[in-house]
Amino acid sequence: MKVLRADEPGSIEIAAQVLREGGLVVFPTDTVYGVGAAVDRPDAVARLYVAKGRPLDKPIPVLIADLDQLEKLAREVTPEVRLLAQHFWPGALTIVVPAQPWLPREIVRETGAVGLRMPDHPVALGIISGAGGAVATTSANRSGEREACTVEEAIGALGDTVDLYTDGGRTPGGIPSTVVAFEGSRLVVLRRGALPVEVIEEVLRSRSH
Repeated sequence: MKVLRADEPGSIEIAAQVLREGGLVVFPTDTVYGVGAAVDRPDAVARLYVAKGRPLDKPIPVLIADLDQLEKLAREVTPEVRLLAQHFWPGALTIVVPAQPWLPREIVRETGAVGLRMPDHPVALGIISGAGGAVATTSANRSGEREACTVEEAIGALGDTVDLYTDGGRTPGGIPSTVVAFEGSRLVVLRRGALPVEVIEEVLRSRSH
């Protein structure tokens, strides 16, 4: 287990390399600390479940570094999804979309879907970009316990199950992202979080008028 300060020279590149090589990396986001694995390394994603004690039927969301990843990871991008992505990313909104068939089962489980989010944090975006633009990421805590807002809290929860901790100080948000999906064009709220649902609904309404 290694801890690097995010402002140390080369730390972002080192974290991205650990991910590319199949390691687990903890890093700060705009909401809480996340623990990530490369999307094309099912073995690494499987380790996320073990590190967190996460139930095997719960899919792992994916954090992305740019909007181009939406097309690569989603089987279908509806006008509603595109509108929310363009309006709220980077930010505290996770959108669940039909997953591309190449995504590992370890990420999508039985759902055939994947939750995507672009975090509004330079350290997270730098690491994700360096790791190929998309990283399977879940909150850096044991399942069912409180989310970590500092690297010390993440270390206390996950210990040496993680290869590298990136210390970017206290996360600014502290509240997990809001998670939504669509049934047709109807918005479905799967988790209330940092972004108020009313704000999302207002953006969707303004488009339909």
